[in-house]
Amino acid sequence: MKVGIIGAGNIGGNLTRRLTALGHEVSVANSRNPDTLSELATETGAIAVLASEVAAGADVVVVTIPMKAVPDLPSGLLNGAADDVVVIDTCNYYPQQRDGRITDIEDGMTESRWVEKQLGVSVVKAFNGIYAEHLLTRGVPAGTDGRIALPVAGDDADAKAVAMEFVDSLGFDPVDDGGLDDSWRQQPGTPVYGADLDADGVRKALATASPVRGQDWSA
Repeated sequence: MKVGIIGAGNIGGNLTRRLTALGHEVSVANSRNPDTLSELATETGAIAVLASEVAAGADVVVVTIPMKAVPDLPSGLLNGAADDVVVIDTCNYYPQQRDGRITDIEDGMTESRWVEKQLGVSVVKAFNGIYAEHLLTRGVPAGTDGRIALPVAGDDADAKAVAMEFVDSLGFDPVDDGGLDDSWRQQPGTPVYGADLDADGVRKALATASPVRGQDWSA
């Protein structure tokens, strides 16, 4: 597949490494000049581009940037992408640590529903609760005992299926977390977040999550 990755931080950089290693054609962009990504491009074979170009021809686009930066993405971001492009959102809302107050989220909108609102396209929530280093070091073949599982939420069944295939191909068990309005169950502060649980553990953690944002995760 042709994959565009917006954001070259810890998660974006490691997804670039893993997906190129699996044979995907990856374009990657950050908020600066593509020249600043030359080291990552040389290491992985990914193509460093401007954010306005990252979705050209893409089958999948991954948005993995600070929440506060999402509204500043170029207009027409997905122009030139495949008609059935799948947009995967890995973003987390950190109001105290980084993002400031986002009123819609504070009022109960899920993080990925807010991202969807900014982009104007359907998104799938995935990869937001795993440590970036574990994307490189903890993936194992399907059927391995104790394989780490990752929740995936989205409203479009076909798009969610693609995201779940990506999760599996990277060495993790995908667990269906329902629609995007259910994705609060995998946001920061919930039992599944950063927990490295197997599939049964993820399902139990999702079932015990509370929709109330904890004090550390609200403005």
